[in-house]
Amino acid sequence: MINKRRSTMVLRGLLAATVLLGPAVLVGGPAPARAEGEPPAEPPRVELVLDVSGSMRARDIDGRSRISVAQQAFNEVVDALPEETQLGIRVLGATYRGKDKTVGCQDTQQIVPVGQVDRTQAKAAVATLRPTGFTPVGLALRSAARDLGTGATARRIVLITDGEDTCAPPDPCEVARELAAQGTKLVVDTLGLAPDEKVRRQLVCIANATGGTYTAAQSADELTDRIKQLVDRARDTYTAAPTVVGGTARCPDAPLLAPGVYTDREQFSEHRWYRVPVRPGQELRASVSIALDRPVNPDHGVLLRATAPDGRELVRGVDAGSGRTDVVSAGLRWSAAADRDDEDDDGGDDDRETPSPAAGAADAAPTVVCLVVSNAFAPRPGTQVTPGMPIELTVDVVASSPAPAGPDLGRGWVLLLLLVLAGLVTGLVAGLLTRWWVATWREN
Repeated sequence: MINKRRSTMVLRGLLAATVLLGPAVLVGGPAPARAEGEPPAEPPRVELVLDVSGSMRARDIDGRSRISVAQQAFNEVVDALPEETQLGIRVLGATYRGKDKTVGCQDTQQIVPVGQVDRTQAKAAVATLRPTGFTPVGLALRSAARDLGTGATARRIVLITDGEDTCAPPDPCEVARELAAQGTKLVVDTLGLAPDEKVRRQLVCIANATGGTYTAAQSADELTDRIKQLVDRARDTYTAAPTVVGGTARCPDAPLLAPGVYTDREQFSEHRWYRVPVRPGQELRASVSIALDRPVNPDHGVLLRATAPDGRELVRGVDAGSGRTDVVSAGLRWSAAADRDDEDDDGGDDDRETPSPAAGAADAAPTVVCLVVSNAFAPRPGTQVTPGMPIELTVDVVASSPAPAGPDLGRGWVLLLLLVLAGLVTGLVAGLLTRWWVATWREN
């Protein structure tokens, strides 16, 4: 049984990889894989994808047409754009006025290239848009991903539409999963302009597949504010893309990881193993997040465990979701010092000599800790099970910092004595006050 010194600390969101592990080369073994350590010198990159199909003529947002509300929002966003953010604008259904679906479903163009924005030119390009054609959302998303390119930083697509894709295939939800499976950090946020449940489900699926968000905008102010938030978020979440790594089915064959952020894919109810070298005087901190990029049953959970190479469990971190979140996370921390303390508490030899964690820590051989990520997900009927669900694993190794000990209460006796004394004083005061009140009442 794991006692409270080995209790897990659930980490919501990912732990920052702040300290790089020194050369931790095992005797006869390979060096650990390393994630990118230095912040990339690339600016945040965002592309706004606007639906200009015929349905955008509807006048149901504050008495105005949907396209005019979107144009006003775009103008305000362009005016407030941070200088360091590179922005592009792509439209769909904006040029073809005919009824040939084959032609109309190819109708998507980039009207503002991704880069430093000429505000006057961008607003002029948006002002000329008139609702026209079909709604090739899937094709537009795939094209927007190409517009943004690849690199070390996160890219963000903001999709604004009032209807579902009328051109599938490609299905936009499948396109989003395809983009997520490419291993680049690409997030798609969706904004719905029509209160339609079928559209909402499609936009939620697109956002969930890439770790983005869905928002229903029912007014011009809501739309403008939300687009500004998402563009700012691209700057705030300016991070290096995780390093792609492949976990294995057992610890001895698992890849060695240095501190950093990693991405992998895990099948339903699978166990994936990784290894992390931890030197004396160091503490391992790890967290994992699994994105629910497809429908799953409502009861599920994620388990992250740290084990010794011999299979002995060191610590575990478990979390469960209720079906109302698109990401489920778990985290843990472990140090060799904490493990020795647990052995002492379990009746180990208290007289044995324990070396100082700092003594010879740089020269001591590291302990290889096995990390295993497990999930209890079950797909709903008809759900595609391949590729596996995207996982993001954060590993950090820092100087060990045991939590301060609590106040010594003499195993409870001091606390009990304090409670007894407090009770006696309270009773004495209450008795004196009552006696005084009764005496006063009789005299009067």
